[in-house]
Parts: sequence; structure tokens; C-alpha cells
Amino acid sequence: MKNVLFVCVGNTGRSQMAEAFFNHLAKRKARAMSAGTNPASEVSPTVIQAMKEVGIDISNNRPKKLTLDMLKLADRVITMGCGVEGVCPTTLAETEGWGLEDPKGESIDEVREIRDEIKARIAKMLKNL
Repeated sequence: MKNVLFVCVGNTGRSQMAEAFFNHLAKRKARAMSAGTNPASEVSPTVIQAMKEVGIDISNNRPKKLTLDMLKLADRVITMGCGVEGVCPTTLAETEGWGLEDPKGESIDEVREIRDEIKARIAKMLKNL
């Protein structure tokens, strides 16, 4: 089974959406986790709303701190755009940077666009697993 780790800074938006879409669409053939290098206290309410609109409830999710154990378990690490802040992790796993816009403080329409981009990338990734 493939283990994918989605990483961003706060673990409040992009990585939470990616983890949820991956686990929903992979149907247990692979597994995703998400974490932040500097996690916030809660998942963005706007992100929770945007995900509910597509039938995925992440309202019980909490931001998680990135750990060395998470990196060791990962077969693949996807950074969501944290390169700008210069705090992306280094790992021996295959790593890819998606460079997505941060939904923090964005309108629901902007968050929907980011959500849909993440879903499309996840679907493409799963086709190649």
C-alpha cells in the first residue's frame, strides 16, 4: 500500500483537502495523511464548508504537527506550496511540490477553485498509482 503525506505550513486548508480527497477516492487502495510544519489550532471553517459542498465532512479534523515518523512512513510527500515560506521538509521519499494558492483568508469562491484543483490532481495521481 502506498502512503502519501501532504504537507503545508498550517495544515488548515490545502493539505486537509488533499488528505480527505485522497482517502475518499483511493477507496483503501492507498492511504494519505496530512500535517503542517507549524500547525494552526483549527481547520479553516471556509475549507470545511467547501468540502461539505462535495459530500466530504472534515469538521472533526484537527491540524497535526509534521513528525519524523510521518516522513519515514511516507512513500511519497506532496508539499502544497510551503516553498514560499522556506519551511518544506526534506525526505528520502519521492517528493513533489504542487505550489497551490493558500486558501487562508480567501472567499468561498476562491476556496472552491483551490478545492477543485486539488481534487483534479488527486484523481490524476491515483490513476498513476
